[in-house]
Amino acid sequence: MLFGAYLEGGGLEVRRRSEGGVRLAGRFPYRKTATLSDGGRTGRPKKEVFEPRAFAFRVDDPTKEIHLLVGHDFNRPLASKLTGTLALTDSDDALTFTADVAEEISQTSYGKDVIAQIGAGLAFGISPGFRIPPQRAVAEPEFIEEEPDDGTLDENGDPRRGALIRHVREALLYELSIVVRPAFKDSEVEKRNWEPGPVLQPSRLHAVQRWR
Repeated sequence: MLFGAYLEGGGLEVRRRSEGGVRLAGRFPYRKTATLSDGGRTGRPKKEVFEPRAFAFRVDDPTKEIHLLVGHDFNRPLASKLTGTLALTDSDDALTFTADVAEEISQTSYGKDVIAQIGAGLAFGISPGFRIPPQRAVAEPEFIEEEPDDGTLDENGDPRRGALIRHVREALLYELSIVVRPAFKDSEVEKRNWEPGPVLQPSRLHAVQRWR
């Protein structure tokens, strides 16, 4: 399982329901660049972008389960698609959701904590848990773009190399998580495929080349 970074342009809100429990609403924007690693002293920065409707396969399939979790922990569920408590709406701009968190869940220790954190503006990140489909199912679910060098030198006097940007065209979404701040360990970042291959410029992609 891979975890995506929180992206600027997302957001969360919480409302109390008259019948008990709370309703959460949030969005995960597409075509926003998230930095997974600054590259350290010698490596290249690594970034990630989700193309429009990258999660559509499991979102649109009424038989596929998707959970809303706290911190990517399946032991801390808030809502789910197949129970009818998580509604997902996909568009070219963002994946949006509303979640009806039952009173029984909102009164658990983790439920109380995350609702309080959202209300206080401390938990505002939405991070997807996903997998990339195998090439036998999808020929090109992702591609790597290399940013041009910026012309500056690093601390060793060598040209500073531009970032590797991983564009995800199609991903299998299993959960969305509410997070205070995504933490990416080296081992997590390195799970991605950072082989540049043919360099493509997203602005030059025709509509038929983008996954829908």
